[in-house]
Amino acid sequence: MSHTHGHGHGHSHGHGHEPVRTRPPATGAAAAPGVGPVIGWVNGRPVPRAPLDRRLRELRDGPMSAALPVPGSAEDRQLARWLTQVILTEVLCEEEARALGLAPVERPPLDRLAAVELGSINAAALNGSPWVRALYEHVTADAEVPPAWRVPAASRGGERFLVRHRLFASPPGEVDEDDLEDLGAVALDTLPAALAGQVRRGPYGRLVGPVRDALGWHVAVARPAPEADHPGGEEAGLVEAARRRRFARWLDRLRAERVDLVPGLEHPGDPRQPDNHHKH
Repeated sequence: MSHTHGHGHGHSHGHGHEPVRTRPPATGAAAAPGVGPVIGWVNGRPVPRAPLDRRLRELRDGPMSAALPVPGSAEDRQLARWLTQVILTEVLCEEEARALGLAPVERPPLDRLAAVELGSINAAALNGSPWVRALYEHVTADAEVPPAWRVPAASRGGERFLVRHRLFASPPGEVDEDDLEDLGAVALDTLPAALAGQVRRGPYGRLVGPVRDALGWHVAVARPAPEADHPGGEEAGLVEAARRRRFARWLDRLRAERVDLVPGLEHPGDPRQPDNHHKH
């Protein structure tokens, strides 16, 4: 199958040239014989629309309904696109995990920092599917921390920062620091590259953003963490960040090879689709 290159589901850590992110174009048929409407194709097989409609209905009937976009709006279509990517990722990972003979894995939901590092689609799929979790354990078991992440703090700003952050699906209006979620003490390199770059320009303690990347619009504030807040398990934290980066990149490649999207349900960050436009 053909696919083109664009921005991807994941994000880069730190500086340097990142591999080109791949994102499948909408080349799949929107319906399949005997299935009806489909939201995409995984390994050449149609994925029916029913699970997407069910999840959208559950959201509308759930406790977050007041925060959801108006039905029929551009933001509503973007929500459907986002959920579609989550479902297709779950289907793809279940097929891959079963093919590898892996057993489903249970684990608590990701914390906020892990979800930001993995990207919202990958994080939602990992939280929602034991098969995605099984693949995560399998693919990332031997991930190693990049040497650049270990350079002494004094030489490249590797110290920890107390970060508050929030990701918005569309450009936010006025944002107060109280609207942001606490990520704890983190190294800036583990944040999305565009956001980390803005934070570094300082001064620390001011609101940064909204900064746009493939995931949406980030707003954050960062302050240097007191020494006492540096977790003793810093090495373990770096290993986990390296595992998340490996998994996001691996999933990008797998989706580019195995997933066909259909018109109207493209990746929400794809510049080729009509609802992804810069608003000022």
